[in-house]
Amino acid sequence: MITPLLHVLRLLPFLSGSHRLLALENLALRHRLAVYKRPAPRPKLRMTDRFFWAGLARVWAGWRRPLVIVIPDTVLRWQRCRFREYWTMLSARPTGGRPPVHAEIKVLVVRRPRLTRSGRSENPW
Repeated sequence: MITPLLHVLRLLPFLSGSHRLLALENLALRHRLAVYKRPAPRPKLRMTDRFFWAGLARVWAGWRRPLVIVIPDTVLRWQRCRFREYWTMLSARPTGGRPPVHAEIKVLVVRRPRLTRSGRSENPW
């Protein structure tokens, strides 16, 4: 309880100036970090945390964005999933096999004289 109070006192000069929103977001993020550092595997909000967020909601309109508490493993899982989806999308592009051969090239290949072992062509043009 004393640590959040010290953070509020330290940010008090900023709360009245032009950096008000930045100071409120900093305070919210520090509170999230304090909740995350609790020894529980999945930290839950206490009554004091709820009072803190209720007070913050009265003075800050964007209070919901930093409220979500996510552990680093979740963020890494999201990044791996996005990476996997990205490469799946890239590899799923339809290639259709070999590129089509133009009709002119087909005609030239058919008309091309075949060389015999002696080096002479069988079918001169």
